[in-house]
Formats: sequence, C-alpha cells, structure tokens
Amino acid sequence: MNVTHGLSTTPPASAPAGLPDLTPVVAEQQHPLLFATVSGAHLYGFPSRDSDVDLRGVHLLPLRDVLGLEPGQETLSRTWDRDGVELDLVTHDLAKFARLLLRPNGYVLEQLLSPLVVHTTPEHAALVELAPKLLTRHHARHYRGFATTQWRLFGRTGELKPLLYTFRLLLTGIHLMRERQVLADLPALAETGPAPAYVGELVRAKVAAEHLPLAALDGAPSQERLAADVAALHAALDAAEAATALPDVPGAREQVDALVVETRLAAGGGC
Repeated sequence: MNVTHGLSTTPPASAPAGLPDLTPVVAEQQHPLLFATVSGAHLYGFPSRDSDVDLRGVHLLPLRDVLGLEPGQETLSRTWDRDGVELDLVTHDLAKFARLLLRPNGYVLEQLLSPLVVHTTPEHAALVELAPKLLTRHHARHYRGFATTQWRLFGRTGELKPLLYTFRLLLTGIHLMRERQVLADLPALAETGPAPAYVGELVRAKVAAEHLPLAALDGAPSQERLAADVAALHAALDAAEAATALPDVPGAREQVDALVVETRLAAGGGC
C-alpha cells in the first residue's frame, strides 16, 4: 500500500465506468480523503449525456484544526468544469460524516456504499463493514421526506428528473426496510420492487435529455395515474417500515467513535 498524508491507500474497488479519470481530483484536495465515490444520477442509474458528476467523500482535518481555537472546515464543496465535464464535489470531515451516519440519513449511507469508487482506504473499508449495523427503521423517514420534496418539485416543473427521484427514493426506502440493504440504482430497484411498469421507459427518456418534461413523451402516464402510483409506494413504504426487523437505533456507535479517534491519532503527524 502507498502512504499519503499519513493514511494508507488502496486502489479503488471498481472504476466508475463511462466517466472521466477522476483520480487527479483526489490528489488536488487540500486535505487527505478517506474515500471519494460517485453519487447522483450516475449512482441512481439514469445519468444523461450532459449530467454533471457528483463526487462525494470524507476528508480528514489535521489535529491543529480540530484542537485549536479556530475550527477547520467540516464541509468543503466546489463546483467546476474539468475537460468539458461539470464536477460537483462535497466532502465532510470524518467526525461530521460519522455523526451523519449515526442519524437516519440515507444520503450519506449511499455515498459510503456507492459501488462507483474513485478513491478508497482501509478506513473507508472499515466504515463499509460497519454499515449494516447503522441501518435503522427510521431511515424510512429520510426517504419518505425526500420523496415528498421531489414530488412537489415535479409538480412545479413537470420534469422527468424529480419524478424519477421520487420513485427512486421510495423504492430505495422500501428495499432497505425489506431487505436490510441500501440499493440506489432505479433500474435495479424496478426489477425487484413494486415499481410501476412505465418506470423503465421514463428512465430511457431521462438518459436522452437531462431536463425533459414529462409532457414531451408520447403515451406518458397521466397525472392521476402518477399520483395514484406514488401514493401506493408511500403506502408500501409505510407497511415495510411497520414490518421491518431493523432496530430503532444504530448498533455501532462505539465502534464508529473508536474509528474516528484512532484514524485522527494515526494521522496526527500532519498536525
């Protein structure tokens, strides 16, 4: 293994297919990254030709920025164009990311478990190993709430993108409650979950055009049918939450805390 900034690094578990080489982005960051993965439409299974690339990850602040009077930036974000591709990068310091993991936050779980890995380390692998113990029944609330927000956005814009996000969020929540597994890919969810039959056609249309309105599709489902199908998925999520064997609270809090402390101390030479 190579050692960078006091952290051991390993090759990515899998290279994000169809994307530009993103490894230089990792090397350019101000603080060492414990991992960087691709999220957004590429993770959800419906990237358009002009979709931006959503990079998400965890950085490690030096000890001086944690122990001193002036705290370091727990969240860093940047959007820029690189070789004709718009990149959106958001990283959290390890401690903040750990706090988010211990809440019913499906978004950070998806980032941690994304199969589209740009950069990984043993610390990333350790967090992934702990992930099953972080799942709770209350993650249903996360997916229900974000699905409601996206449904309202679809009502205002009429675009396919928020509609597909609505379906994706509800189906991910249902799958998590039933299978105790985080799955964010909409086409895969549609094959195994209670998705409406037309979802595949909507995905293909979205891939062809990022901001395509539903009204532009021949034979598009009516607003009444969409509303009925979304309501049915909400009911399915409610039922799955009521029946799930997932616990009320995460079971790995002490292990996550120990990982944060040990990782910070091991990299302390860079303070």
